[in-house]
Amino acid sequence: MPPRPLFRTACLALLLSLAGCAASPAPRTGANDAPALLLVSIDGLRADALGRGDTPTLDRLAARGARAQWMRPSYPALTFPNHFTLATGLRPDRHGVVHNTMRDPALGRFVVADAAAARVPGWWQAQPLWTGAERAGLVTGVWAWPGASAPIDAIVPRHFHPFDAAVPLDERMDRIAGWLAGPPPTRARFVAVYLEQVDKAGHDFGPDAAPTREAIRRVDAALGRLLAAVDTAGIAMDVVVVSDHGMAAVPEGHYLAVEDMAAMEEAEVVSVGQVVGLAPRPGHEAQVQARLLGRHPHYQCWRKADIPARLHYGSHPRIPPLVCQMDEGWNALPRQTVARRNAEGSHDRGAHGYDPDAPSMRAVFLASGPSFVAGKVLPPFDNTDVYPLLAHLLGIAAQPHDGDARTLLPALREP
Repeated sequence: MPPRPLFRTACLALLLSLAGCAASPAPRTGANDAPALLLVSIDGLRADALGRGDTPTLDRLAARGARAQWMRPSYPALTFPNHFTLATGLRPDRHGVVHNTMRDPALGRFVVADAAAARVPGWWQAQPLWTGAERAGLVTGVWAWPGASAPIDAIVPRHFHPFDAAVPLDERMDRIAGWLAGPPPTRARFVAVYLEQVDKAGHDFGPDAAPTREAIRRVDAALGRLLAAVDTAGIAMDVVVVSDHGMAAVPEGHYLAVEDMAAMEEAEVVSVGQVVGLAPRPGHEAQVQARLLGRHPHYQCWRKADIPARLHYGSHPRIPPLVCQMDEGWNALPRQTVARRNAEGSHDRGAHGYDPDAPSMRAVFLASGPSFVAGKVLPPFDNTDVYPLLAHLLGIAAQPHDGDARTLLPALREP
């Protein structure tokens, strides 16, 4: 046998030759005996939230495994687009979930609060990880992850719970532990969990406020409860923790009325907030474009074909003809909403959806367990790179994706 360093190098080179620039590592051998895989998303958790004394569970996982300096969200830096990117490895421009609010000529309108729309398979134009795992014969479980409520190719996770903010955190963790540590015929090999508490607190109070830090502590403790239950059951498990995006502070009064950007008789407003989508009405295209295109005091607008290439966004038919990106800390909302909030003296004190390269938008990635080396710190990478790693850990073939399989190989133990 060649010396150990050379052997390691040869193995990595073999994996890379199989992977190619944007493929997946070869599925691991002995997949039936491999550890279970738990994927946890903490919505709105900024990369700089770790190591401040609020996250003992996450910090312990990072010390025992690998973590990224930060992870770059896909554009737009919103919840539904990025969760489906993490599950498919495709950017929103390719998987079709182009915003939290969108319009499709055949399907109508999609908003995140519409649970019925989320169950329509046509909105989700790619195969998520749980579908591929079930197709390969693995038992999966999903708690509230966006996209999991719709059957893809008539396949749904074996265990599933829809989003329900009323279910207490400890109850969620105990039920998920039951999926992972149940009897072998129904024991989940892969579980994906979505947790919303940090994002909600960040919107309500701001990313650095005391209630937001308390939400981080509660979620961290709940994850510790889940890991302890699985460990007590003697289940070997890899854990990958991510967030979909960070959170920026929104000062009071940092609102624009979207009607001041384009009158309702001139354009349909497809989406509001931080990434504003507008579709000029017939006969009004020229004046709407003349008014909007280019730089403004608190936002910038492009034709969809002219969106900067680094954002990888603008070709999908669901993206409206004009897209305006708000500056960090600014939101565009309907005038009625702005007036109501001003009258109430209330406003969002935190928001996301800003430029994914902004430090405030940086997301979390950490991974720990039998498959990962300890103490590895990875340079920043795009969140499209997570999917090929997860497929490799499950021993399944990855679908075509936009990630780079080589990015996370240094986090793995020797092949």
